Amino acid sequence: MRTTLTNRETAVLHLVAKGLANKQIASKLGISIKTVEKHRERMYRTLNVHSTVELLRVALKLNLVSMDE
Repeated sequence: MRTTLTNRETAVLHLVAKGLANKQIASKLGISIKTVEKHRERMYRTLNVHSTVELLRVALKLNLVSMDE
């Protein structure tokens, strides 16, 4: 089981932290909404969380994102 996020997952995470919706993230990164959803699913599994709030809480704790984003 991996414990780190891929570069793309990290990019998606930073945009989630900025409050962007999946559609906005997809547009910004030039990928499909389904791909954004898959990245989020993999982040949830990797970080063992079940919601966006938990994802951001854990990401802050692990210094994957900052409050300045």
